[in-house]
Amino acid sequence: MKKQTFAIKGMHCPSCAMLIEGKLEARGVKAVCSFPKQTVEVEFDPEKVSVAEIKKTLADSGYETI
Repeated sequence: MKKQTFAIKGMHCPSCAMLIEGKLEARGVKAVCSFPKQTVEVEFDPEKVSVAEIKKTLADSGYETI
């Protein structure tokens, strides 16, 4: 398992953080999102999902990784 933290642009409220966690968890990625810090910490199996796929999931949900 690999861990990585992304800074997120576009989170406006705690509900955004919950949405991000749900979208990533649906892809098999363990996610802990922090609205105050504007970050998401992910833990994933790089053989099943790539960093590019994680970023695409975030982008498709309306959020930008910075």
